[in-house]
Amino acid sequence: MERRLKKSVLYSLIGLGCLGFAGLIYGIESSILKNNEKKEDLVYVSKTILSDVVPVIGESSKIIKPYVNDEVKIYKTFYQKDGNEEEQKNSIIEYGNTYLQSSGICYSLDKEFDVVAIMDGTVIDVKDDELLGKVIEIRHNNNVISTYNGLSEVSVEKDMVVKSGDMIGISGTSNIFKEAGNHLYFELAVNGKLVNPIDYYDKILGEI
Repeated sequence: MERRLKKSVLYSLIGLGCLGFAGLIYGIESSILKNNEKKEDLVYVSKTILSDVVPVIGESSKIIKPYVNDEVKIYKTFYQKDGNEEEQKNSIIEYGNTYLQSSGICYSLDKEFDVVAIMDGTVIDVKDDELLGKVIEIRHNNNVISTYNGLSEVSVEKDMVVKSGDMIGISGTSNIFKEAGNHLYFELAVNGKLVNPIDYYDKILGEI
């Protein structure tokens, strides 16, 4: 009888121990699952926030001139139909026996000068042109494209991202502006239309 009682107590203790151990395991697993759920939630929220971030390039920055040397002068102006006779005369390009209306501004100086990006953008083309020399085209926000012609050196490549004021090249010469000597021929297009750059300097990109 005594032996049976001892065995009964022993079995009870073993049973309780097993139940306690199972409860401990269950508690640990529940805690791990809850922690994993929290981590998954955190990761999910983080990814959602990051995926919703849209970079904005220079919406509030001003359009600057394509050079920084104050000694640079205008050699040829942008042709305007409503300009006076003197203005139109200074915006006609003579090339051989052909007269062309200037679609940009020719800046000149008796020495080389640095050419800079007028605002943030992405280089969409770098090429050598028979008439215009080395050429760089940069696409900006709001359907704006700036073109830098007549360069002697280029310091950017296609698809490169540039910031406003970054040096992109050095002024040079071109066949169409031989008489200008060292120069930069700068063009600006807005919504596919060539415009007078002078009308856009110091404007905020978001206003265009």
